[in-house]
Amino acid sequence: MSKFGDKIRALRESKSMLLRELASEIKIDQALLSKIERGERIATKKQAISIADFFKVNREEFLSQWLGEKIAYELKDEELASEALKVAEEEIEYYKKIKKEANHV
Repeated sequence: MSKFGDKIRALRESKSMLLRELASEIKIDQALLSKIERGERIATKKQAISIADFFKVNREEFLSQWLGEKIAYELKDEELASEALKVAEEEIEYYKKIKKEANHV
């Protein structure tokens, strides 16, 4: 099971909600939500936002966990995953710098 899926299940169970109740509230299929909780599927960003908003949890923290897990899932079978993540981190900093400079023009 995924940590993100665990978090969703814990939030749902803390409210004594059934899977079908949460699925209905966030407007997704119950089977899909079950797979997300079990780590068999990755939620979309829209679904993650809907869940965060429904449970009134910190959206930034929730989305950070979602995105981290999504990236890990995509790279899990890549031999060069760690090296690629280092390059990606450098690229992100570069794009942030460019964006910041563009906003100051």
